Amino acid sequence: MNVYEKLQHVQSGLKAPKNQYNKFGNYHYRNCEDIQEAAKPLLREVKAALVVGDELVMIGDRYYIRATARFVDCESGETVENTAYAREEQEKKGMDVSQVTGSTSSYARKYALNGLFCIDDVKDADSQDNGADKGTPGKSGRQTAGKGTGKDTAAAPASDKAADTEKVTPAMIGSIKALIEKYSSKGLKMDKILKMYSIKEIEEMNVAQYKDCMGKLKLYEKE
Repeated sequence: MNVYEKLQHVQSGLKAPKNQYNKFGNYHYRNCEDIQEAAKPLLREVKAALVVGDELVMIGDRYYIRATARFVDCESGETVENTAYAREEQEKKGMDVSQVTGSTSSYARKYALNGLFCIDDVKDADSQDNGADKGTPGKSGRQTAGKGTGKDTAAAPASDKAADTEKVTPAMIGSIKALIEKYSSKGLKMDKILKMYSIKEIEEMNVAQYKDCMGKLKLYEKE
């Protein structure tokens, strides 16, 4: 499997339950650690590693946390990564400065992982209750693929958009292209997929269509 096929395998098999509970808001949610723990067994299966980090950047007159989730193919060294931003609040009741930064860091990392693994938290109450500025979840996300520097870049889906309006990321496009190549001997062609969703280019596909498409492509495995 190439790096995109491995990522697609993890995306399809990843189940990250909402193990955290907010007593004040009376809801369950998942955090960054929940996603990482759920991914570990799948990463081991495909011989891949997950590297997550962040850094503080100044944009305008405000500080942002830029988090990057990087999927690394241990066999080829190829990588696919997704970047998300979260803005620090100037102050947060009951928190000191270091706690505000830590909370924002966790929030940014979570949304970087969400973009990488196609996890939709739009309906998750946690997406509206956290230490990061509520107006900028996953803002200006960026996903790259390649070795080291990366070759393909595109805006990652903003967390406040529904799946039927979010555009596919380079990682998703790569997953589809990898399966088309894999099953080309069975008559699968890109034109067939484009016609199915009434689009001219694969980049026009949205996340909802991607999920539907991946479900249909799995049927080729049974043939």
